[in-house]
Amino acid sequence: MARRNLNDLLSFVTVAREGSFTRAAALLGVTQSALSQAISGLEAKLEIRLLTRTTRSVSPTAAGEQLLQAIGHRFDEIEAELDALTELRDKPAGTVRITCGDHVVRTTLLPKIAPLLTEFPDINVEFDINYGFRDIVADRFDAGVRLGDTIDKDMIAVPIGPKLRMAAVASPAYFAKHPAPKTPRELVAHCCINMRFPTHGGLYVWEFERRGEPLNVRVDGQVVLNSSPHIVLAALEGLGIAFLPEEEFAPHIEEGRLMRVLQDWCAPFEGYYLYYPSRRQPSPAFSRVVDAVRFKQEKR
Repeated sequence: MARRNLNDLLSFVTVAREGSFTRAAALLGVTQSALSQAISGLEAKLEIRLLTRTTRSVSPTAAGEQLLQAIGHRFDEIEAELDALTELRDKPAGTVRITCGDHVVRTTLLPKIAPLLTEFPDINVEFDINYGFRDIVADRFDAGVRLGDTIDKDMIAVPIGPKLRMAAVASPAYFAKHPAPKTPRELVAHCCINMRFPTHGGLYVWEFERRGEPLNVRVDGQVVLNSSPHIVLAALEGLGIAFLPEEEFAPHIEEGRLMRVLQDWCAPFEGYYLYYPSRRQPSPAFSRVVDAVRFKQEKR
C-alpha cells in the first residue's frame, strides 16, 4: 500500500482549522498556490471533496470534517511529543498558549510568569484575552483560566490564586444622589452597570450569599459592557453600581474613588484556576509555566 503524503494531510488540517488558505499558508510557510495544489492533489487521490471553497470562506465538507476529527489531534500529539524532546536539551523551549481574561493576566499570570521567561529565554507565552468560554481543545490552546466552579470535570485544574469575593461598588457622586442599598433586593431600584457574557450573550445575574442563603438579582441600568476594565471605568464615571471580584476595584476603594455596599452579602468563593486537558502530554515548557503560576498557600 502506497504511503500517504503527510505534508498534504497537515496542509488539509491547517486549512480546515484556520478556515482560510491565506492564514494556513502563512502558518505553514508556503505559498497559497502551493497549498491549493496540495489540497487538490489530496482530494484527487482520495476521490472525494474535503473542503468547500467560496470567495469569502473555506469550510470542511462532511467527509472533510470526518477526516479532521480523525487525524487533527494526531498532529497535535506529534507536536507535543516533539516539544517534549526539549527536555533533553539544557533548557526547555517552545510556545505556551493561554486563553484568559484581562484582569487575571495583569494581576496574576504576568507577575508570576515574568521571572520564568527571564530565566528561560527559549520559552514563549501567548495570551489570548477573551471573556468567552473558549474550547481550548478545538482552538488549540495549551490551557485556559476560569473560576473554579466553571471548569469541566474532565480537565486538570490548578489553582493560581486565593479564594475571591465579589464587591458591589459605586462612586461617591452616585451615592450622593441615591441611597445606598441595604439588601441585594434593593438593587432593582438602582441604576446598575450590567455585564453581557460574550459566549452566550446573556446578562450576568448578580449572585449574593449571606449565612448560607443564596440570593440572585437581575439588575437594570443604562450601561451594558462585556469587559471588566470598562465596567470599572463606568463605575468611576458615576454611571451606577458595579459588581465584580473585589480585587478589580481594590485601589479605587482604598483611595476613596469607589464606595462599597452589601459587603456582608459577598461570601468567598473558589478563585481562578489554570485548566488543561487531562490527556495532554505536557511539554517541559508547559510544565514550567504551570509550576510558576500555581498558587502556593502560605504556611502559618
